[in-house]
Amino acid sequence: MQVRKSSRFAENAMLAAVYAVLTIGLAPISYGPVQVRLSECLTLLAFYDRRLIPGLTAGCLLANIASPFGLPDMIIGTVATALGLYLMRFCPNLFTASLMPVLANGVIIGAELSYFSALPEGVTPLLAMLYIAAGEFAAVSVIGTVLLKLLWRNRTIRELILRSKEL
Repeated sequence: MQVRKSSRFAENAMLAAVYAVLTIGLAPISYGPVQVRLSECLTLLAFYDRRLIPGLTAGCLLANIASPFGLPDMIIGTVATALGLYLMRFCPNLFTASLMPVLANGVIIGAELSYFSALPEGVTPLLAMLYIAAGEFAAVSVIGTVLLKLLWRNRTIRELILRSKEL
């Protein structure tokens, strides 16, 4: 029993680190009113195994330490990601699941940016939400689903994912 808990903790810790490093390493496209967080591709793993939600949520929290919005983004951004991940569990397929982070982050982060930043003239809060949702859609629903389906074809990776569910 203790080995299973330790293994799950280690898995989540590694996932959090990968998410944070990808986001911070690609900072120019990870933060701001138009963003494509490639690390968000990883959120689709929660569709297959909801026990990975803590690692993904922690990764978002760590990544948001480097956000130009600081503490508010650490809280609000992490809540948005956690909500999107939680909603995935009710989805019937991968593509529908990929839309949950798009909706959660689009609305919540778009509103956050509208409140905390000086958006360019003509950019309304609704437009800010659409920009965030579009970036999230590109990262999760397009790149993420294609990447995960390609990886799923690899027997070794598929077995690794399915084996992790047994722990």
